[in-house]
Amino acid sequence: MTNAIEIRGLNKSFGTKKAVQNLDLDVPEGSLYGFIGPNGAGKSTTIRMIMSIIFPDSGDLRVLGKSSAVESKDRIGYLPEERGIYKKMKVGAFLKYIARLKGLDAAEAEKRTKEWLVRVGLADTYRKKCEELSKGMQQKVQFISAVIHEPELLILDEVFTGLDPVNRRLMRELISEQNDAGRTIIFSTHAMIEAEQLCDHLFMINKGVKVIDLPMDEIWRRYDPKTVVVEPLDAADVGRAWASLPGVKEMIETDGVIDLRLHDNADTSELMRAAANTAKLRRLELKRASLEDIFIDIAGGSAEELRQELRPAAATELEEVRRG
Repeated sequence: MTNAIEIRGLNKSFGTKKAVQNLDLDVPEGSLYGFIGPNGAGKSTTIRMIMSIIFPDSGDLRVLGKSSAVESKDRIGYLPEERGIYKKMKVGAFLKYIARLKGLDAAEAEKRTKEWLVRVGLADTYRKKCEELSKGMQQKVQFISAVIHEPELLILDEVFTGLDPVNRRLMRELISEQNDAGRTIIFSTHAMIEAEQLCDHLFMINKGVKVIDLPMDEIWRRYDPKTVVVEPLDAADVGRAWASLPGVKEMIETDGVIDLRLHDNADTSELMRAAANTAKLRRLELKRASLEDIFIDIAGGSAEELRQELRPAAATELEEVRRG
């Protein structure tokens, strides 16, 4: 299989901070590849090196068979983390301008602009200035600008930022459609649920170091459930000594529901029997590992501390959505 991107021994530092360390990575053509990890993990730095926005201190990188993305720029669509629409331009004019830059003639640029605006529910914004749109609308306009020329490789950096649940679903559909059309897609996100729902392959990075590079089906096979969910029938039983049950590594309680994270060698059946004998339960179930759970197991340390590291950006994003 031919690779759209090939990376060998890539390193990048900013002062004393090692942003990416000795990274090897192959992204096959036609794949839908998720880059995940907490903010500051090295996702965006890697993408910027792929796009030749910044350059590695050492290592080799090839994009669409070339030594630089600059040599393949018209075959790539890119939505950066820092949004870059021209706020004073009208939406239709902006999208046609980008399409012309990517090699489309005027008639085709006009046609695709109008078709895409209808597709994402923004047909009435054609003559509005970009600055008049909400952040979520601007995000959809910039997505159109990345795909309007039908690129072979589509790179989306934090594409879900600023979108409400309805538009997040639409964006997942659009990304899947692009992939079904044969395009190679990379998207980075701190919201691991999006990667669970979309990816066929996952690259996970933490503190500049690759920790996972596997197909999704292999990840689910390799990482068995290691969490038991307990929900006591009586609220008074939430405070029982659940953490002392056999095999429990850590206990996390959220609104009366308790996640019991287990040691790797724990006997799940024994733990569930012990939990059932501890209190009357509304729910007792084995929970399939989420990508967040898997990341926490690989990274080590306190689950609660790592969740706090993963989720601040998501909380900020939710607040932005609420404010509109």
